[in-house]
Amino acid sequence: MQYDIKDKTLASKGRLRIEWADQQMPVLRQIRNRFAKEKPLAKIKMSCCLHVTTETANLVRTLKEGGADVVLCASNPLSTQDDVAASLVMDYDIPVFAIKGEDRDTYYKHLIAAIEHGPDITMDDGADLVSLLHQLYKESYLKKIIGSTEETTTGVIRLKSMEKEGTLRIPVIAVNESETKHLFDNRYGTGQSTIDGLLRATNILLCGKNFVVCGYGWCGKGVAMRAKGMGANVIVTEVDPIRAIEAVMDGFRVMKLEQAMPIADIVITVTGDLNVVDEHHLEKAKDGVIIANSGHFNDEINIEALEKLSVSKRQVRDYVVEYVLEDDRKIYLLSEGRLLNLSAAEGHPAAVMDMSFANQALAAEYVVKNQSKLENKVYVLPHQIDKEIAALKLKSMGIEIDKLTPEQEKYLSSWQFGT
Repeated sequence: MQYDIKDKTLASKGRLRIEWADQQMPVLRQIRNRFAKEKPLAKIKMSCCLHVTTETANLVRTLKEGGADVVLCASNPLSTQDDVAASLVMDYDIPVFAIKGEDRDTYYKHLIAAIEHGPDITMDDGADLVSLLHQLYKESYLKKIIGSTEETTTGVIRLKSMEKEGTLRIPVIAVNESETKHLFDNRYGTGQSTIDGLLRATNILLCGKNFVVCGYGWCGKGVAMRAKGMGANVIVTEVDPIRAIEAVMDGFRVMKLEQAMPIADIVITVTGDLNVVDEHHLEKAKDGVIIANSGHFNDEINIEALEKLSVSKRQVRDYVVEYVLEDDRKIYLLSEGRLLNLSAAEGHPAAVMDMSFANQALAAEYVVKNQSKLENKVYVLPHQIDKEIAALKLKSMGIEIDKLTPEQEKYLSSWQFGT
């Protein structure tokens, strides 16, 4: 849905929050100022499927300043911030198709509305928009699209699978693979925002709790790091031996999830996979365990199995549902198994999304400039763009770094080290 004049108060609140976030996004602001002058996206229609947050608002503002005709829909039914959506429509004249808590049918109606904008470029967070385009629209819309960008690990996995199968019909820039995205957004952003969502939903004390992190990719590393900093006893579960040994070397206990469930006070999934917490894990769960997910889709916790094992359920707090098993054990599921950090909190801090969305804006510009060269493959942005974003971020923080001297550059480019 779009927002109308009755939402004036809501929009006013949203605008203040958008402006607050903008103060923490100096890199994107510099790009927006340049875009306003150069108009690199002129005559380009864009459909963006992203979490409707204050940070995303500043991204779509940047795209519009660059000349794009842009619309926005949500990439998750629970992540929309309604005041932000209202402000984008009323204050910035950017169509938004999203409302917090929308059901599945409404969610897909909004995706279709974004597609029917007739985009030249799509921007995705989880690949729902691109996936729906390929499933339903085929040539009628795909032939117009010059490229797409993808924000998340989950989305990149889906798109690489499509490329491997030969079904990907458009070029895609995997923004998630940029170092200034996944090394910072995934680790520090997910780490802080997941803990934020957990505490807002439950108000529990983390000190002394057994805190299980399922998955030790960049997101899992961030969650484990922050939980440890709050005094929790962190346990990591993994399927990859390299990541598992890394978790051990980082000072965490590593074990199978079925071993961890009887002692776990909190379980957070961040894997992007299916049924990570499955029925046999739930059967061994400690009484009172809190289970949540910070992966993109609500597939990581087998909610159907939890419903089957339960004799009753009730909502005990916002975003907290209590399931009672036959033996009176209680399991608490947060945010319907959806993205905890965006449903119960506000998502990543603006300062870290500054780099992620700088990548998104520059990826759109890159697609326009290089459209004649791009094939139907998944690409990574050139490393030089990554370095430029990092340099801009350092400059905004008042930090200077050393430069190689000509002598040092010559030395490092020579195979005759030490001579």
